[in-house]
Amino acid sequence: MAVFHRGRYRARFAEGTDDIRAAQRLRYRCFRGAGADGLDADAFDDRCLHVLVEDAASARLVCCFRLLPFENGAGIGGSYAAQFYGLDNLAAFDGRMVEMGRFCIDPAVRDPDVLRVAWAAMTEYVDAQGVELLFGCSSFKGTEAEAYMDAFALLKDRHLAPKRWLPRVKAPRVFRFASRLRLRKPNLKLAMKGMPPLLRSYLVMGGWVSDHAVVDHDLNTLHVFTGLEVRAIPSTRKRLLRAT
Repeated sequence: MAVFHRGRYRARFAEGTDDIRAAQRLRYRCFRGAGADGLDADAFDDRCLHVLVEDAASARLVCCFRLLPFENGAGIGGSYAAQFYGLDNLAAFDGRMVEMGRFCIDPAVRDPDVLRVAWAAMTEYVDAQGVELLFGCSSFKGTEAEAYMDAFALLKDRHLAPKRWLPRVKAPRVFRFASRLRLRKPNLKLAMKGMPPLLRSYLVMGGWVSDHAVVDHDLNTLHVFTGLEVRAIPSTRKRLLRAT
C-alpha cells in the first residue's frame, strides 16, 4: 500500500518497531482505558501487517489495525479469531482471505473521515492482493449483553452467516443471541445506536456474523465473528470505496 491521503488524514503500513509500538500504545488506550499507558501486544503482532492512519499535518496516530493474510481457508485455524470460534466450516473456503484485527480509533477523534480512510486502505489492499474474504472479530464495549439486545436482535434477524460458513461455539463464555432472542423484534433506532461503527460498515457491505457473541473479559468486550465476502459487496458500495 502506498501512502495516500483523504482530507487531513493519510494511511500507510508500519515501517518498523517504533511504528508498531505506537500502534500498540494506541490499542492499549482504546482497549484498556483512556489515559492509560502501556502496550497492547500479543504473539500475532509479529505475523501481521500493521496499518496506521495519521493526521498528515502533525503525524499523530489516530487509528490503527492489523492484517493477517491466508492463501485460503486451510490456514484459518492459525488466526486470532480461531482462539474463540470453531472455524472448521471456513476451512473449505478456497479463495484468498485476510483477518483484520485490533481495529481502533483514538477516542478523542470524532471525524468520520478517519473510518473512511481506514476502509479505503483496506480496499486498496484487498484489490491488490485479490482477497475474497475479509474476516475478524467485531467488538461491543463491555461484557453485559443486556445493553445491546436490540443490536443483537437485528443481527439475528438480518445478518447471520450462511449455514455453510457459520462458526461454532468454542469459547467458554458466550451469549447465544440467535437462540436467546429468537422471538424478539429489534427496535431499529436502538439497534443502530448500539452497533459498533466498524460492524455497521461491515453490514452495509453485506457482511455477516456468528450466531453468538464471545464474552471477552481480557479486553472487556463482547465480540462477534464477522465475515465479508468481497464478491457480495454491492457494486455501488465498491465504487464508493474505490473512489475514496
